[in-house]
Amino acid sequence: MARIGVVSISDGRGHVHARNASFIQSKQDALVASLRAAGHEVIAGADLVATNDLAVSVAREVAAADVDVTVLYYAVWSFPHFTMLAADATRSPLVLVASTDPTEPGLVGMLAAGGALDQIGREHARAWGAPDDPELAATIGVHAKASAAVSSLRGSTFGRFGGRPMGMNTAVANTDQWMRQFGVDVEEIDQYELVLRADKADASEARAAREWLERSTAGVHYDGDKLTPELLERQIRSYLAIREIIEERSLDFSGIKAQPELTENFATMDVTEALLNDPYDWRGPKETHVTATEADMDGALTMQLFKQLSGTPVLFADVRHYHADRDIWDLCNSGQHATWFAARSDDPAENLARVNLYPEVFFFPAGGASVQHIAAPGEMTLGRLTREDGEYRLQLMLGDFESYDAETNQRLVDQSTPEWPHAFARLDAPGEVFLSKFGANHIHAIPGDHRAELRAVCDQLGVRLDEWSRG
Repeated sequence: MARIGVVSISDGRGHVHARNASFIQSKQDALVASLRAAGHEVIAGADLVATNDLAVSVAREVAAADVDVTVLYYAVWSFPHFTMLAADATRSPLVLVASTDPTEPGLVGMLAAGGALDQIGREHARAWGAPDDPELAATIGVHAKASAAVSSLRGSTFGRFGGRPMGMNTAVANTDQWMRQFGVDVEEIDQYELVLRADKADASEARAAREWLERSTAGVHYDGDKLTPELLERQIRSYLAIREIIEERSLDFSGIKAQPELTENFATMDVTEALLNDPYDWRGPKETHVTATEADMDGALTMQLFKQLSGTPVLFADVRHYHADRDIWDLCNSGQHATWFAARSDDPAENLARVNLYPEVFFFPAGGASVQHIAAPGEMTLGRLTREDGEYRLQLMLGDFESYDAETNQRLVDQSTPEWPHAFARLDAPGEVFLSKFGANHIHAIPGDHRAELRAVCDQLGVRLDEWSRG
């Protein structure tokens, strides 16, 4: 959950504030209790704001607690310039919240304050309701979670292994723009570093990991050519090598080019990427490390935001095919699909029991294992940060992953590449709109409906929202 600051704004007339103080405090206490019941950490101002000095000092005190969002609360009529001073004393996103108790003009106070902020161009959100209303807490929580996700980007480092893959312009972003708009630095790492370290990685640990995969998955389908125990261990050693580099260089998320140098001369990175994006490996539970196939920078940035909002692994896939007769999309890519998506279970064994490791196909002469499964069904938020004329936009939609009987599943995967992972998605967007407007070949997904938080993310980042639905 998020850390939320609460500052209550009052009337500047001493006799009016004295009359209202206990009323304001009771409303603030109820709001704080409701937010804490929703799981948030709440930092309440030490005093009610009824003077210029308090507007600044209370806001600074709350800001010093490094809150994700600051709630300016209006239970009564409040002098608008107190809001202006408090807003100037904090850099966090603001949510102006009004009590709807009709005995006092809290809505009037919020509207006057919001209008004043509009005049100076200070962005803010607004909400209203009874302080103990769970829906109000949920609304505030949406903005707080969005702010926590946005702030998590600032000061982070993206590890870019290799350069532009196969002329793919949408996989490359402007590093100056990333720092200016998102606060993200980019560490450039040559893929040769990965090869060198993989060769030196612990052979006994790679063997143990290979044996774990052989025991845990539905099958490791060695063919003596494109997939051998030695090649699978090379992929695992690549995972160990990147884990070491991540630790040494303090990388927060990453992308691996792979094609064509590694896929033609070393091994594919499919196993490496799946393990990095999974919340477990052969040693047990671990933190996921967002890693994008083909060093897709905007894809990785999208995934990192999605991860912060959902707390789950994030899907990376090509938009491979549209089955118009079924109105479903085959989201399929040789890399990245975390094995967690096979069942979305907290038990790794349940996920891995639905995963097969197949020999790589003709695209990748160096060979290795492809991590194959069909994503489990359920509601999904799908989208991606893309750019139009240099400006970022979030293309967003809701959808459902579907799975069918074994015969149907096989018939569908056989129409593209059966050795790769697949997610069959029914999107809440018309096919002609998606194909005419979507700005990349890669798409990303997380379980559940996170559109409200992502709308708030766009507001906070100054990113245009392109949201599609059939309505």
